[in-house]
Amino acid sequence: MNTMVKGKARPAYGMKRPGSSGGMMGQLQKLQEEMAKAQEKLGDETVEVTVGGGMVKAVMTGKQELLSLTINPEAVDPEDVDMLQDMIVAAVNEAIERSQNMANERMSALTGSLNIPGLT
Repeated sequence: MNTMVKGKARPAYGMKRPGSSGGMMGQLQKLQEEMAKAQEKLGDETVEVTVGGGMVKAVMTGKQELLSLTINPEAVDPEDVDMLQDMIVAAVNEAIERSQNMANERMSALTGSLNIPGLT
């Protein structure tokens, strides 16, 4: 909706001219850029989880990439391989959960109270 002022069309109150930096589209574009930067930084942030009293340690990035899995030699018991497997699964699953929580916190800090599917 445009109004005429001295022969020139200009946007109605509250509307920005197409291509202007501002308005909702500009804000969404800025948010998208900030979110892309935050997601990139998540690749550099890590979470570390230990289970079994330090017998198994998993380190994962904020992008849910497993960086390392450390097994204390004392945890390797040929008579109880099931226990070791359970500790590995527990460490990796907890690392994934913590990594996802960290990513959600970082994205929520950007989106605030927006509830837009797929953004967090």
